[in-house]
Amino acid sequence: MRLHLPVVSVYTVPTDAPEADGTLAWNSTTVVIAEVTAGDATGTGWTYGPAAIGDFLRDHLAPLVEGRHALDIPAAHDAMSRAIRDAGRPGVAACAISALDIALWDLKARLLELPLTRLLGACREHVPVYGSGGFTTYHDTHLVAQLNGWVHGQHIPRVKIRIGEDRGGAVPRDLTRVRAARQVVGSEAELYVDAGGAYTRKQAIRVGHALAEHGVEWFEEPIPSDDLAGLRLIHDVLPCDVTAGAYGYDLPYFAHLITAGAVDCLQIDATRCGGLTEFLRTAALAQAHGLDVSAHRAPHAHAAVAAAIPNLRHVEWFHDHVRMEDMFFDGALDPTGGTVTPTQRIGHGLTLRTEEVREYRVA
Repeated sequence: MRLHLPVVSVYTVPTDAPEADGTLAWNSTTVVIAEVTAGDATGTGWTYGPAAIGDFLRDHLAPLVEGRHALDIPAAHDAMSRAIRDAGRPGVAACAISALDIALWDLKARLLELPLTRLLGACREHVPVYGSGGFTTYHDTHLVAQLNGWVHGQHIPRVKIRIGEDRGGAVPRDLTRVRAARQVVGSEAELYVDAGGAYTRKQAIRVGHALAEHGVEWFEEPIPSDDLAGLRLIHDVLPCDVTAGAYGYDLPYFAHLITAGAVDCLQIDATRCGGLTEFLRTAALAQAHGLDVSAHRAPHAHAAVAAAIPNLRHVEWFHDHVRMEDMFFDGALDPTGGTVTPTQRIGHGLTLRTEEVREYRVA
């Protein structure tokens, strides 16, 4: 069964409110979708990022997989990885590979008439999630409403907010928001923070000790994630778990992060790192070093593969992408109770609502 030339589409959707973290602000989200067909089956994959990902995927990667056997995903993945040598892997190229790789796994499961969880082989029936949002631009009432919805409405016992506002220049407000978040979610829920790499090393240590007073268990990217020595320093002195890996685009990056002893839990993003193929490899590498992993963003792209790995901690139920994936696909999952159950329909169980989202298409 041979692959046809993949089809690429790009959509941009305004956010439902202005959003920012410690180092970036945005008011829209762009999704790049890859569809690949063999026989009567079509697989769908996607990533988030600039529209240029779509151009790169269409012009440079799609022709590489056309005509290949649909079941030989490692060969297609290797061909794409080799072809981007001169373009450079981090960023656009890696995201493009990721979208197409996710589509290929979905297609393979559909051709074999299996749920993706059965194709990969499941370790668990239910996948833990945590609510993620709490942007620094949110008014206090917006923050309270979002946290209330997750913890007391949907009974998700883990939530994350953004801190590090103004590149670490508003620490008192950061801590005020953390204090307010703890009051909303109560003493039983797990409270996480993401600084987006906004702080300096010593600043992150001071903030981390203050966070401990509010029972914060997860300190994501306290400093830029490429500062491995700094992450190791912070990791060694703070009681909370220090986490990073969201901007990992290839396996060697994760190897460096792990061997530096810089994190307590490794974050992996299948829509950035090279798709499900590289996600599985990275999770195995982490397990060999005694580390849990957490899936970053794009929860519906991660549900099946998260169920397949033994060292999973949880999947990020990220507000922007949950909203997008609910809009764009039939078959979205329900996180009520703090877990999602991967579909038992064939593939990843999602169907693109092409006509319903046409107004957002930009390429």
